[in-house]
Amino acid sequence: MKIFKYILSFTLVIFLISCAVTHDVQKINGVSFVASRVAIDSTHVKPVVKLHANYAAIMPFGFTSSIDNPNIGYSKSWQWFGETKEGAKHYIKVLNKSGIKVMLKPQIWVNDGVFTGKIKMINEADWKILEETYSNFILDFAKVAEEANADIFCIGTELESFVTNRPDYWKHLISEVRKIYKGKLTYAANWNEFSKTPFWNLLDYIGIDAYFPVSNEKTPTVEECLKGWEKHKTTIKSFNETYDKPVLFTEFGYRSVDYSGKAPWTVDRTENDVNMEAQVNTTKALFETFWNEEWFAGGFVWKWFHFHDKAGGENNNRFTPQNKPAETVISSYYQSN
Repeated sequence: MKIFKYILSFTLVIFLISCAVTHDVQKINGVSFVASRVAIDSTHVKPVVKLHANYAAIMPFGFTSSIDNPNIGYSKSWQWFGETKEGAKHYIKVLNKSGIKVMLKPQIWVNDGVFTGKIKMINEADWKILEETYSNFILDFAKVAEEANADIFCIGTELESFVTNRPDYWKHLISEVRKIYKGKLTYAANWNEFSKTPFWNLLDYIGIDAYFPVSNEKTPTVEECLKGWEKHKTTIKSFNETYDKPVLFTEFGYRSVDYSGKAPWTVDRTENDVNMEAQVNTTKALFETFWNEEWFAGGFVWKWFHFHDKAGGENNNRFTPQNKPAETVISSYYQSN
């Protein structure tokens, strides 16, 4: 009888410990760390640490001249240091020294900032060239991720037409990346793309750039945004349940501008209508909706510049939360998770 009681007590203790460990898994509290012209040092990372972030996304770039040009160029002499292979290695090393883990997230830039989701070739020959040049780009950075011990590697960002038209290529690419890189993999699908992405079963995270519309109001309240998230959250959670993969917001954030929750993906250069309250409220609602969910892994706020003292500020209506009330909001949620 004593032995039975001992076994029962021991089993209960193990169960409680298991539940505690599951509940206490730390979120990925990340920043999208923008590549710069120059090297960085620990002074550039201190504001990230102060934010209570534990991850940074490092974003080297490949370039193409148009959405139907199949040639991807990268690590060129004219590129900014942080956009290159050497720059990525350097950034990862400096961030790691300060205790910040890294997701390496190589991205494509189309001339004039044309949306990458529209990249589409006009014939089979060009598709083959695109596949070859994109593979060179991604596999080279997969080697960087492995050599630099990046914790997560993102195989692409917002490439809907490329993915839709060449699904078999992407499945093969994932297989090739896994031969090189042994860490966790994701893909950064746009908010209206992720439900059509055909290879979540092959990755470790369902990655979403979370620019979902949540309110049509000029200055949305937290309550309005929470209501706006309801249908999106249901859909997102269903993908977690279908694939048994945690959801990661590979990008999230809002501009400090009027109607910040209406079309959060908007990147026009208009400098009017600064609205800090709108950015604060939309940001709070996103955290309140997702950060306490066990199936939600965390995310990377868009975006964070290395020169913190000069970034953002009271007259800035761009995405960065730096030196704005939203920075305090993010810090608070990151500290508690």
